[in-house]
Amino acid sequence: MEPSPPSQAAGSKPDLCPAGSYGWTPLALTALLFFVIGFVTWLNGPLISFVRVSFSLDDKAAFLIPLVFYFSYFLFAIPSSWIVQCIGLKRSLSVALGIMALGMACTGQFMATGLYHGALAGLLSVGGGLALLQTAVNPYVSFLGPLHKAAQRIAIMGICNKFAGILAPVTLAYFVMGSIQDVAVHADQMTDPIARAALLHQFVQSIYWPYLAMALFMVLTAVAVSLSSLPDIHASEKSDTSTRADTHSKFVTIVTSPRILCGIIAMFLYVGVEVLAGDAIGTYAQDLGLSLNQTRFFTALTLTGMLVGYCLGMLCTPRFCSQERYTLYCCIAGGFLSLMAFAAHGYGAVLCLALLGVANAMIFPGLFPTVLKNTGALAPLVSALLVMAYCGGGVLPQLFVWLKTIFGFQGVFTSLTLYGYGFIALYMRSNPAR
Repeated sequence: MEPSPPSQAAGSKPDLCPAGSYGWTPLALTALLFFVIGFVTWLNGPLISFVRVSFSLDDKAAFLIPLVFYFSYFLFAIPSSWIVQCIGLKRSLSVALGIMALGMACTGQFMATGLYHGALAGLLSVGGGLALLQTAVNPYVSFLGPLHKAAQRIAIMGICNKFAGILAPVTLAYFVMGSIQDVAVHADQMTDPIARAALLHQFVQSIYWPYLAMALFMVLTAVAVSLSSLPDIHASEKSDTSTRADTHSKFVTIVTSPRILCGIIAMFLYVGVEVLAGDAIGTYAQDLGLSLNQTRFFTALTLTGMLVGYCLGMLCTPRFCSQERYTLYCCIAGGFLSLMAFAAHGYGAVLCLALLGVANAMIFPGLFPTVLKNTGALAPLVSALLVMAYCGGGVLPQLFVWLKTIFGFQGVFTSLTLYGYGFIALYMRSNPAR
């Protein structure tokens, strides 16, 4: 999301320096923040397998991780916009990183002590901090340099984000989940419940220090942001009473507009499909009979596909086709790959799921601006509702694990993704570029 630059209060100092005057340090720090967003978001895939073994959970309980994490966007998107308006973008970045650090430390602590529901509360805190971080960091992409080079800066941020998404599951799998297959097999074979509990308790301890290290890294990053040369941009200090008075009428206008309402639903389905391809690929592969030692890395395969898709999209749009048409092609490709995954078995099916990352990468850049198009004064509220729709990343995976016990995992996965791609494709086709 890229909100419009905040307005400037009368008599206050200019919020923005001349374009291009900030240098490379603020740009590098902003890129680091996008790296943090990608790293934290895509830890969930291997974490699902980790908690399933550590706490002896079924899929429904293990998939509470993405449900809680993405539900935080629904809870905290609008409060995040209020915080940014009150304290400014730079301070919001530091506060967001502090909240995420607290959430990371709590998640690691609760997991190490065997309190799964406490760990979920920690993840909710991480997601809340992440919602604030995304709300605050996106404007800097436009502010930190000439407007005619904004697309280049967006590309840099996207690559940092996707690279972190590849690195996160590999890092967690290597440092925390190295012996997960042996632990799972050994635990299943043990008949002494006390010995089994001791084995799993020892295994779950391995996540404590990595999460504590990530919390420390976020604290240091928050300090770096506070001391950095990032501009401290504030929203208007004027009381916008008319906006507050009209909030209800604007909300009614949005929910009674089929174009906007369908766009929010499309975003809900898109994030759900994206998370299914990234976080559920390990569970999908395990249902195919592949071992935990292999599947712990599979989220990185989908994120690699997303990085490839992002680069392809940068080359193809708008040079060869419009963003809207390219998004439509991505939906068609995603539907085809979903059908191929249903027909295939073993590594072939896993490859189709990983390639969904290529198809998914450029849907968001086409969908978000299409929904915001011609919204005028409604744009801030529509943007907040679109961010709230990210909760689809928790709902669709939960539907997947509930329905697969009834209809079979391949059929359910393909049905959910086909419905998502189909709805988005119809929406994009009915809202062409003008």
